[in-house]
Amino acid sequence: MSAPGPLGAFLQARRARLRPEDVGLGDLGPRRRVAGLRREELAQLAGVSVSYYARLEQGLSRGASAEVLDAIARALLLDVHEREHLDRLAGAARHAPRPRRPRPEKLADETRDLLRAVEGVPAIVLGRRTDVLAWNALGHALLAGHLDPAGPDDQGRRPNMSRMLFLDPHCRELYANWTRKARAVVGNLRIAVGRHPDDPLLAALIGELTMKSPEFVAMWADHRVAPCDAASYELHHPVVGTVTVTQQTLSVARSPDQALIVCTTPAGSPSEEALGLLRQVSADRASHANGVGVST
Repeated sequence: MSAPGPLGAFLQARRARLRPEDVGLGDLGPRRRVAGLRREELAQLAGVSVSYYARLEQGLSRGASAEVLDAIARALLLDVHEREHLDRLAGAARHAPRPRRPRPEKLADETRDLLRAVEGVPAIVLGRRTDVLAWNALGHALLAGHLDPAGPDDQGRRPNMSRMLFLDPHCRELYANWTRKARAVVGNLRIAVGRHPDDPLLAALIGELTMKSPEFVAMWADHRVAPCDAASYELHHPVVGTVTVTQQTLSVARSPDQALIVCTTPAGSPSEEALGLLRQVSADRASHANGVGVST
């Protein structure tokens, strides 16, 4: 039997999440051999035939209408982000993916100007695969000070935030609640895969994380879908100690697949003071590095 594909795997995972009482089916007895709803129960709730729904999960049917998808989404109690993800997966299933040579992601001049305009706060620009396309000095110092600051300038060795979070011990130690941050990144990767199902580099990233990180495997199998829009995180920074920042994701108008991530702190807070200290330390280090080997 062939693999169910992204659409079928998503439907199976969401169906397994639901209990009969969640959808008003009541007590159906203690002996159930499957987690969550049975296929026939979900099909009944959605008003479709069991055989038709089974073919969707098995990846054998590619022509689900908008009305059928609406009914299935209601039966699965999908939220708005999951509903959009379902539409993307169904759309991708209707068309066989065409192999494409991935284009290197580039930073537009306007985006670089925007990054320079927010120099007072930590900021980075991420591409569709969470590659770091650019960061300002404070963004680098806060989130990845142990890495080469010039790394994003080299397309062949750009840091990748998903890879760093799961595989770099420095980044794992940075987040006080690492699991919460990791789940947010995985939920966002799910959206990226739905939007770009034929991206071989994105598939390679997922494959690498699957091979190297058991935590990623468990989170990926859950099929949660959620955008990384805004969230507060407590960081344990090796230079300035505890810092609480709100990471906000801003879309880049000229490059829809890219995002500007800015880290803000409340005015007058200890975290704002900590960022001020980090800014000074980073400036001192840069000044010292620029002065090495210069005779007076």
